[in-house]
Amino acid sequence: MPQTLSPKLKQHLTERVKFYNDLGIYDFYCRPIAADRNSVAESEPREEVPSTMAMPTVEEDLFTTPKPEAGLTDPVKALRIIREDLGDCTRCVLHKQGRKQIVFGVGNPKADLMLIGEAPGADEDEQGEPFVGRAGQLLNNMIKAMGLQREDVYIANIIKCRPPGNRTPERDECETCSPFLMRQIAVIKPKVIVALGAVAAKTLLAVNAPMAELRGRWYDFRGTKLAVTYHPAFLLRDPRQKKEAWKDLQRVMQELRLPIPAKGRE
Repeated sequence: MPQTLSPKLKQHLTERVKFYNDLGIYDFYCRPIAADRNSVAESEPREEVPSTMAMPTVEEDLFTTPKPEAGLTDPVKALRIIREDLGDCTRCVLHKQGRKQIVFGVGNPKADLMLIGEAPGADEDEQGEPFVGRAGQLLNNMIKAMGLQREDVYIANIIKCRPPGNRTPERDECETCSPFLMRQIAVIKPKVIVALGAVAAKTLLAVNAPMAELRGRWYDFRGTKLAVTYHPAFLLRDPRQKKEAWKDLQRVMQELRLPIPAKGRE
C-alpha cells in the first residue's frame, strides 16, 4: 500500500527527484528489498544483474515529472533532446576509465524493430556508433537475412560508454545509464525489441537466468514484445549457435509479418 509521507520527507524527496531530473534522469528503479539483511546476503547471487523493477509507489506524484520530450510527435526531435540531456556524461566512473565518446544509438527513429546489445567496444568507442566492428558486421548480415537493412531498425546498448577492456558492465553503471535507454524506447515505440546476449536480456527483464531459459519465448516489456537471442560477438566465438540465433530471428520475423525465405523455414 502507498505510504503517507511527512511534509519534511516529501520536500526532501521532491528536491532529490528534481536533482535527478536536472541530470536528465526521469525513470527510477530499485532493487528487491528483503525484511532481513542477512537473508538478502544469503539469497542474492553475488553477481546480481541490474534490476529494472518499477519503483514502489510512495506518493507516486513525486516520481512522475514529465520528461522534456513528452508531447513531441517527432521522434527525431525527441531523441535529440534525450541526447542533449545525456550530454558529455560523467554520471558513472566509465568517463574516467578511457572512454573516448558516448555511443548513443543509431537507426530509424520510427523502427518496428529495436536491437539492444550490451556495451560499446573499441570500434564503437572510436566511431561513436553501436555495432560497427566484427560483431556489427555479423549483426548487419543477421538484419539482412530478415529482409531488412540496418537503416530500417534502431540499434542501441544497455550502457553508452565502453567499459575498460570490454569488461561486463557493473550493476551501478547499468542502473545509471538505463533510464536514457528507457526514454529512447519510449520515443521509438518499436513493435519488437530483441535483447542481444545475456547482459541485455537480464538487465531489461530484471532476471538472473541462463540463455537457455531466456530464449525461445516472448516477454512483455512495457507493452512491447521482447525476444532474446545470442549476441553477435558470442556467435563469432561459437558459430555453431548461429542456427539457434536464426530460429530466434524467425520468430521475430513472424511477429513483424516479414516473409521467411523458403530455405530458412523449419
